[in-house]
Amino acid sequence: MLIHPWDAALGADEWKSWLAEGRDFGQLIAPGSGRDLPVVVPTHFLYGGGERIRLHLARPNPVWDAFEEHPRALLTVIDDYVYAPTEWVANEGQPVEEAVPTSYYATLQLSCDVRLIDDPGEKAQILNVQLGHFEPPGSKRLPVLPDDRNLPGIRGIELTITDVRAKFKYAGNKKAPVRARIAEGLAERGTAADRRALGHLQRRHPLDEG
Repeated sequence: MLIHPWDAALGADEWKSWLAEGRDFGQLIAPGSGRDLPVVVPTHFLYGGGERIRLHLARPNPVWDAFEEHPRALLTVIDDYVYAPTEWVANEGQPVEEAVPTSYYATLQLSCDVRLIDDPGEKAQILNVQLGHFEPPGSKRLPVLPDDRNLPGIRGIELTITDVRAKFKYAGNKKAPVRARIAEGLAERGTAADRRALGHLQRRHPLDEG
């Protein structure tokens, strides 16, 4: 992943806060050993801070062999993505027809050590935390006990983050007047993703900066 200096995370607090504030779905990529292509699993997960992420997957999932071969994974998360048309991003004095449209987005690539979990008590704990996050209040599915009849059908995964590549691409290479135009366009278009992107742009690159 290409990360220009102006798109790099401002520090660990930025990416940790972004991940913890509701990002709970991504792609778990298991390289295995000697494979032509990795195993890629779209999955929910839950991050509670620190360096660990926990999740569970069904036993028939093809990822287990890859983890047994090599207990490493890459978890990728992408959100707050928007398209910025040519009219927004043209530099001052640049003909619009010569400008290059782009996309703005936030993404993490988390390199992780993998620990597989088969202990019923630990699996129940993972489910209680995940279901507590996703299920509506008062869900009859909670609590999950270690003797729950569904537990044999899943395995737990604990990811320990060992390296992070974090990118927040929000017009950091543009001068203030162009950023103001982009911000105006995002506000006017006004989708939920536009509002989140606008928040990133204003937070990372205040319009009163050059």
